[in-house]
Amino acid sequence: MENGLSQYKNALVAFFELFPGPEVDVQTLISRCPQFGTLLVQNPTLCLPVLQSASGLKEQLQLVRVPPCLKKRVSALRSKEAVGLMGVEGTVVRIGLTRMLEKVRQYECMKCNTTWEVHSKPEEQNKMTIPKTCVARGQCKSTQIQELKSNKVCCDYQLIKLQEQVSKLGVGSIPRSIMVILEGPLVDSVKAGDDVVVVGTLLKCWKPCIKDVRCDLVRETIGILVKSATGTTRAIVTDDIQREFEQFWQTHRENPLTGRNQILASICPQVYGMFIVKLAVALTVIGGCSHADDTGMKTRGDSHMLLIGDPGTGKSQFLRFTAELSPRSVLTTGIGTTSAGLTCTAVKDGGEWMLEAGALVLADRGVCCIDEFSSITTHDRASIHEAMEQQTLSVAKAGLVCQLNTRTTVFAVTNPKGRYDPNADISVNTAIASPLLSRFDIILVLLDTVQRDWDNRVSSFILDQASASSVGKGNLKEEVEQDRTPLWSVAKLQAYICYVKDSFKPSLSRQAMTILQRYYQMQRSSDMRNAARTTIRLLESLTRISQAHAKLLCRNEVTVQDAIMAVYVTETSRSADSMFGYESVLHKNFASDPEDEYIQIENCILSHLSLLEYASKPPQDDVGGDYYDDAVEEEPQQTQV
Repeated sequence: MENGLSQYKNALVAFFELFPGPEVDVQTLISRCPQFGTLLVQNPTLCLPVLQSASGLKEQLQLVRVPPCLKKRVSALRSKEAVGLMGVEGTVVRIGLTRMLEKVRQYECMKCNTTWEVHSKPEEQNKMTIPKTCVARGQCKSTQIQELKSNKVCCDYQLIKLQEQVSKLGVGSIPRSIMVILEGPLVDSVKAGDDVVVVGTLLKCWKPCIKDVRCDLVRETIGILVKSATGTTRAIVTDDIQREFEQFWQTHRENPLTGRNQILASICPQVYGMFIVKLAVALTVIGGCSHADDTGMKTRGDSHMLLIGDPGTGKSQFLRFTAELSPRSVLTTGIGTTSAGLTCTAVKDGGEWMLEAGALVLADRGVCCIDEFSSITTHDRASIHEAMEQQTLSVAKAGLVCQLNTRTTVFAVTNPKGRYDPNADISVNTAIASPLLSRFDIILVLLDTVQRDWDNRVSSFILDQASASSVGKGNLKEEVEQDRTPLWSVAKLQAYICYVKDSFKPSLSRQAMTILQRYYQMQRSSDMRNAARTTIRLLESLTRISQAHAKLLCRNEVTVQDAIMAVYVTETSRSADSMFGYESVLHKNFASDPEDEYIQIENCILSHLSLLEYASKPPQDDVGGDYYDDAVEEEPQQTQV
């Protein structure tokens, strides 16, 4: 068979002249050498030595990018498919130690001087069968055999565990996993939490002869490709979708806030109103821009959000919808997220300690949604401080010392501890320590206060949805949110968020910097300031929120409008000394005229900061008074809570 494959050597040499390097693109190889490519897919064990010889490289070749028809899900792997080349996509959830594997050992017969090689068997836990007699043909049955220790062939060896991506599973499906063997240069090429495409063959691996122990499918790797965030974005955001987004903002060029509200209304449309929460969700998922100075000190660009509210205020609805807005997300609960399940754990498998990734590591470059956040014990909360701020996780367990990446957005929700007291500190109401609260960029409180007009509108909206689902159409329409325009689908929202995160890196304008700096100084000098919230992290949070608002409107510069909205979202999380008085986050609806509402918010904020020269339309009479009076007039009962 190998002699028959030598006829393809000239074509393969020409292929490596065009595409040099240890990585071999299988799709390109099949298009250039279709006959050999077909044989490689059918029998990679025999074809790989010929391919290695034609490359002229001493290092081991790696096969990447198999055709889509050869890609399989972990749950779709069966024992009958243990033949041929295929690719499996998944997430690395467990990393084993790097060991040395003896692959080839030579023996010599001391009587007839015959030498032969013995190869390790990966199907039998890399076991080597030691010969007892000479294997030479003929009458030589000598048992005088010695090992040629100078001719041993060893390589690096590592076991990892690959699991199906949770975001691609249906409801009720359990993610399946498979053990993967890495050898040679592939060792330590991936970390826990990486999304990878493993190219190789399947092996039926037998464990030692123990009663009721069956064989397992193990994957022997020939190549591995780590999927980057850019590659995921390109797969979701096509050229047609990008042109559609550009046309959308071309239509709303004169009134960008109207276009923004149409996008926000598509977030969790089954929940009525709640404009501030939907705006905060969008800004959190989009996030700001990461920055590294000359010394290598990094500032995170991912934002974190905490939603505190009474039961029945829609917190879990937002949590589940936020998980759908990111192509990579992990949804978990505080009761189940111990220090092991949230960060990582050391597990013992077959006498060997291995690191297994938790929720924050698996959500790297995505969103980690945590329900019942206050249920996490005090000891367990301390382990996520580094993960949220430095976005790394330092591990020292069972002799395994390493760092894992946790570049994720944390979206957490929780119920207050008993009845929420607006005059008390947030840490008192939630039993969450101040150091952990300071790591959240946005903290919103949803209080279910009694307001007859709001209850009538919400009940009508819910009953209309029920009647619409039963008869196929509804009579009542939410005029403010939908504005008689179709809402965006979840897939379109996900594509838009990936598009703005990858395409725009807005920088702060001089006026925006002045507004954020002045607001930060005002909070620091306030007599009623919260020491845990008014640290330098507040200024970093304001910067990230303003950059996220600029991305939301497809801008490459943070304008005054973006800085004003960042201050507005931050102020709504405060109740005792907010410049807007007490404005309910739960009862805040979409404005019929977003531009006019913004002018009122802008005048109110700039008047408190003594920066009215930055106003787009200076107020006519009482500075900022119109917005404050409207808020108090609209919600008279909330000021009594």
